[in-house]
Amino acid sequence: MSSPTEIRQEAVPAVGAARRRAALAVVCAGMFLVLLDVTIVNVTLPGISRALGTGLAGMQGVVDGYAVAIAGLLLGGGALGDRFGHRRMLVAGLVLFGAASLACGLASGPGPLIAARAVQGAGAAMLLPGSLAAVTRMFPDPAEQARALGAWAAVSSTALPAGPLLGGLLVDGPGWRWIFLLNVPIVVAAVAGVLLLVSPDPSARRGSGRLDLAGLVLAPVTLGTLVWAVIQLGHGDRVAVLATAATALVSATALVLVERRAADPLFPAALMRAPAFLGANGASLVMNLVTNGTLFVVTLWLQQVQGRSALVAGAMLLPMAAPLVLLAPLSGMLNARFGPRLPVRAGIVTALCGTPALLFTGPHASYAVLVPTLLLIGIGDGLITASAVSAAMRTAPSGLVGLAGGFNNTARQVGTALGAAVFGSIAGSPLHGTAFASGLHTLAWVSAALWLAALAATALIRL
Repeated sequence: MSSPTEIRQEAVPAVGAARRRAALAVVCAGMFLVLLDVTIVNVTLPGISRALGTGLAGMQGVVDGYAVAIAGLLLGGGALGDRFGHRRMLVAGLVLFGAASLACGLASGPGPLIAARAVQGAGAAMLLPGSLAAVTRMFPDPAEQARALGAWAAVSSTALPAGPLLGGLLVDGPGWRWIFLLNVPIVVAAVAGVLLLVSPDPSARRGSGRLDLAGLVLAPVTLGTLVWAVIQLGHGDRVAVLATAATALVSATALVLVERRAADPLFPAALMRAPAFLGANGASLVMNLVTNGTLFVVTLWLQQVQGRSALVAGAMLLPMAAPLVLLAPLSGMLNARFGPRLPVRAGIVTALCGTPALLFTGPHASYAVLVPTLLLIGIGDGLITASAVSAAMRTAPSGLVGLAGGFNNTARQVGTALGAAVFGSIAGSPLHGTAFASGLHTLAWVSAALWLAALAATALIRL
């Protein structure tokens, strides 16, 4: 029989493990909200367009106002977390995200909605790198960490199947505004959970170094003007395209010059010279670009070309969303046993095999022709996500884990922003069904080329 001392000694690790699992669940809730507001918005875009009187450019703006803000500000969120503590950034990001969600739900027109979406993105940029840093800090053992990241990807990614279905139910029921208002009570619960379960990080570099304020401003300006130039390109406005492209070029040049001279840059040389880090982020960027670009145009095809309801369209997107949730734990296990390169490569090849199905789409084509594209992208993403995150995080030097998490999420959100802009511009207006189908055929070749580029990038991942 165990002595009282032995019982207490055995109980401590059990309590610690239970608290870590509960904290992991709370952190996943933050990521769940961020992903939910990508997928749930895509399926409700036609409803928002009808209610607010906006066209294709406005719909792209609703998606990209959010994605550009996340991508442009994530590095700043990671750097601020490394400096002031990731727990603080998690709480602040959740609060800002909740307030912006309320503003989205009350928006009176496309302009206020897009602006509120950008503020939502700023909140997400604060909480995303903090969530990754919290997971890696709570699970320091590499194998245990790989499994935790797999669980993080699986739980948070339930937003992908939940988004289309929930969005369809809300649009066909109480209305599109509830896709944003629903976030508010979830945020309140998540903030309480973080304060109770996630301990402050003792390794935050409080007061050390100088914030790269110029980089924090120039990064989102560069990305935002680049994405807007691509959106305008699809609408034939040459003056707008040239003006925004020139702004993007000037901003990008200034960003490069500033980063070379900054004492504590957003783009540290220690990360930029790590081949595995660059390869993992390249694969992540392509994954989100093709996945979210496909999601954007397929949603428009189902609803505005074929006239299906939001709920039916949401259900038809499940072949893409469900495998990502189911396979994320498998990716974590494969990563723990074989390293990240094998599951990332397997995922890319799987997704690549789904691209030819887009060649058979048309205004009156059966939904069945799209199932291979949706299903194989979903399977591929399920294998890629957790392992690509793990590869990026493992290369981070001590003290830069938050920034590394910010980089990986930035790469994915840059892909999300470019996906809606590029795929939407190539496909064109869904109101012209035949031309839109021809654009989808072109996107089959574009998608294949992007997946092949991602496969080449995996040669850099040697962990």
